[in-house]
Amino acid sequence: HSPSNGSSRTLSAREMYLFDTGGQYLEGTTDITRTVHWGEPTPLQKEAYTRVLMGNIDLSRLIFPSNTAGGTVESFARRALWDVGLNYGHGTGHGIGNFLSVHEWPVGFQSNNVPLEAGMFTSIEPGYYQDGEFGIRIEDIALVVEAQTEKPFLTFEVVSLVPYDRNLIDLSLLSPEQIRYLNSYYERIRAHVGPELRRQQLEEVYAWLQESTEP
Repeated sequence: HSPSNGSSRTLSAREMYLFDTGGQYLEGTTDITRTVHWGEPTPLQKEAYTRVLMGNIDLSRLIFPSNTAGGTVESFARRALWDVGLNYGHGTGHGIGNFLSVHEWPVGFQSNNVPLEAGMFTSIEPGYYQDGEFGIRIEDIALVVEAQTEKPFLTFEVVSLVPYDRNLIDLSLLSPEQIRYLNSYYERIRAHVGPELRRQQLEEVYAWLQESTEP
């Protein structure tokens, strides 16, 4: 994206800001979306964001049988929104290539995608959009891995290590299991990203990371 005088406008601390980021490196491809609010979100914005996050968590921590198609489990990402009559009109995720296509067929959660298998990379990205007002999307990259079960089941390992916006989370809506998942995720972010930030002497960013990943 290149900003221009014709299409740009000034950002305000009184609104939500959605940024879809990514890059391609020799080690792999990234595609990560986060939504933030630098001021005081409205009750609807906060609830909608929290329910999008709940859907992201519920699908990310799901354990499911081998040979399950993504379309079979896609509704787990929507349930928290459906509970209050909300929804989103885009797909829940897409395959991601290793230094190949950012949207790579045939992995994903559409009805015509192939069954999920260990070793596949997919995005998990529920969202919510209020026309003319605000947009929310939370996108992570997840690796399909074998679950720790007696029979061969699968689950996801989220490999995007970026905190979510605490300003937009209504903890009262989260279940104890969802909170435990968040805390475990934040511990992984600290363990993997923190030492690298210190190695690069990025102390201001390190302090932000510590604050953003508090239990």
